[in-house]
Amino acid sequence: MKFEQTQYIQGMFSRIAERYDLMNSIMTAGQDRRWRREIVRRAAIPQDGWLLDLGTGTGRLAQEALSQHPTGHIVAADFTLDMMLAGKKQLIPNPSMRQLVSWCAADAACLPFPDQTFDAVISGFLLRNVVDLQQCLAAQFRVLKPGGRIVALDTTPPQRSLFSPFTRFYFRKVVPNMGKLIAGNPVDYEYLSVSTEKFLPPEKLALTMTQAGFQEVEFRQRMFGTIAIHWGRRP
Repeated sequence: MKFEQTQYIQGMFSRIAERYDLMNSIMTAGQDRRWRREIVRRAAIPQDGWLLDLGTGTGRLAQEALSQHPTGHIVAADFTLDMMLAGKKQLIPNPSMRQLVSWCAADAACLPFPDQTFDAVISGFLLRNVVDLQQCLAAQFRVLKPGGRIVALDTTPPQRSLFSPFTRFYFRKVVPNMGKLIAGNPVDYEYLSVSTEKFLPPEKLALTMTQAGFQEVEFRQRMFGTIAIHWGRRP
């Protein structure tokens, strides 16, 4: 079952790779740019430090990290080759810039890096999509140096509030229709609403990160509580 789920997710991201960034910008009303800046800032990597952008997709977080830390060592890793190929073509067309990011095929649950390699591990919309969240967090913990930081952004299940009817309608109806209109693929964007509603609320994700060994775990919610940025530190 886990293998089949992994294959489905990998195939889904391959199918939507070319329009992924456009859809993200539209769905978030352009707020994704601000979130990427915040993620990299909270990672607090030192000068010449090592940063892993895990589940990099098209590499936009890696590109933001490079802009904030031009002397850093940026590794962009994902298990969907088509997403990384789209990112290299669309976002970093300059060959000299492209060489400043190391692109790597990697499974988030089984990272091909030595222990204590990175000063920070960041991710955007990764944790909701992994088959084994505990294993994914354990892998990130392992490759972080002592004192290294984890920063993760993801969608959160809609909480009961005045905005609940709007957010549910948005995820269940608006997003799939946008996927049909822009990406020509409504079915894969239905997965967004399903996976979001089944994912952990931010408080439980923070607890899961703490149970994985991270300390000083905190989070902030964005976009009417539909997005959360979590961060913590390896002791």
